[in-house]
Amino acid sequence: MNFNYELTAIEHFFIGAFLLLYALYIGRTFWVARALGTTARAVVIKFFLRTTYFGLLIVALLGPFFGEPERDIIAEGKDVMVLVDVSKSMDATDVQPSRLEKVKFELQRLIASLQTNRFGLVVFATTPFLQVPLTFDLNAFELFTQTLNTSQMSSGGTDICSAIDLGIQKLIHNKSLNTSKILLLFTDGEDFGNCERKTLTSIRQYDLQLVVIGIGTPNGGRIKDGNSWLRDDRKQVVISRLNSNYLRELAMATNGKYFEINNQSNAISDVVDAINSVENRLIDSRKVAVVSNKYRYFLIAALVLILLDVLVTVTTFQV
Repeated sequence: MNFNYELTAIEHFFIGAFLLLYALYIGRTFWVARALGTTARAVVIKFFLRTTYFGLLIVALLGPFFGEPERDIIAEGKDVMVLVDVSKSMDATDVQPSRLEKVKFELQRLIASLQTNRFGLVVFATTPFLQVPLTFDLNAFELFTQTLNTSQMSSGGTDICSAIDLGIQKLIHNKSLNTSKILLLFTDGEDFGNCERKTLTSIRQYDLQLVVIGIGTPNGGRIKDGNSWLRDDRKQVVISRLNSNYLRELAMATNGKYFEINNQSNAISDVVDAINSVENRLIDSRKVAVVSNKYRYFLIAALVLILLDVLVTVTTFQV
């Protein structure tokens, strides 16, 4: 028999104090019996009875269990690699308070609806960077998403395809090769890179699902630059517009799906449905020791003996 808990020094002190006082009580009982010229052998019955249920109560407190049976724990879900555009154009205000802030808010809602899946995070502008590897720790993932800003990457442009390449690489080289894998791309579509044919081929070859979410509006918006607005070389205010045509073509080329988020429409619930529609597959499987607390049996036995102690009267002093 094994135990889940151990007795502390304080518990040892109280047990020892109880046993000492009870021993003194037994000794005094025999002393009184001798003084009266009688015998107190019957008190031994109560002693063994009370000692037994006292011991059973201690065992119950320690959380006893027998053996350590193993059980297979299986986790099913999807691997979702989130690609977030953090180029300067994501500071545009055609989506309030800004495109990137809207992405961060919607990612919170997305995570809350997809708790059983594993998430990773790639941020990109001209170059991509793996911010969070695939993880079940969604609290940590959410913490990283809330720190996203456009100053953490080079703002010389946007290369969507290099981010997709990195996302593919991280998805296909993880340990769970048979999982359902999804690339979730948040961007305004202002792309300054070229997608090589092998990138689009790899998405289909490895059975990856590309879900593209366009952030912004066709009319566009000005880009925050400190307390002013970003201007070009001719001192004109830069207007950043959602390149929905490019993003739709990118989704269609990979048999993926395209959605938009702006102040007029919000397709995040449709994104959740699209991810949920992908079949769950095995993410992780391992054997764990299952420890079952059997305290109830010892507690019930102790309660029965306590009841017996209360109901049954034994004459202590006998002639």
